[in-house]
Amino acid sequence: MSKIKLPVIILNFKNYSETTGKKGLELAKIAEDVAKEKGAEIIVCPQTTDIRLISSNVEISIFAQHVDSNEPGSHTGNNLMETLIESGASGSLVNHSEHRLKLSDIEKIVTKAKKNKFFTCVCSNNIQTSKAISALSPDACAMEPPELIGSGVSVTTKPDLVKETISTIKNINAEVYPLVGAGVTTSNDIIEALRLGAKGVLLASGFVKANNPKKVLQEMANALKEK
Repeated sequence: MSKIKLPVIILNFKNYSETTGKKGLELAKIAEDVAKEKGAEIIVCPQTTDIRLISSNVEISIFAQHVDSNEPGSHTGNNLMETLIESGASGSLVNHSEHRLKLSDIEKIVTKAKKNKFFTCVCSNNIQTSKAISALSPDACAMEPPELIGSGVSVTTKPDLVKETISTIKNINAEVYPLVGAGVTTSNDIIEALRLGAKGVLLASGFVKANNPKKVLQEMANALKEK
């Protein structure tokens, strides 16, 4: 697998207008600056069409927002893993709540990713799904309650759920990194997530739509060390 340093901040650029093309590159460069300044592991997930542009201009890891399970061939509109790798991505989010997949497809993706040393961060919306995902041995399982995504209400406001999910992931497969996301917008959210046992966080609008994204990310990077 593609190695990452823990704890980690994964920034999902989604399809926001603020992350398209040159704007996405500017945000990625901010992430790179903060990562180097703070010695933090920060990964960006640009829009698919911007992966090559961004990977050619920054040195931090780039993940895709989605990857499909198919092999090269007569498929249309899919994110082929081989193409993502060639474009500069070293991993991908899988099964995000905004792009759900069948468990059988997740299994194919994880299996193929291992052969290609391609990092898989598979998202989960509940404990039962986290169990099933962990059994497939992805690199990471990120629990994100769908109702909190983009809400500004952090997943850490449900500490019992976070702790139970992390415990479940560890019991099924201790090699899978437990991550959390949804509503993460402040450094305190990150401190609490790490305190509860998470090895990192996923966030999007808390960074992308911030008035001063660099300042926000600097504070978050500092929080990685305040566990």
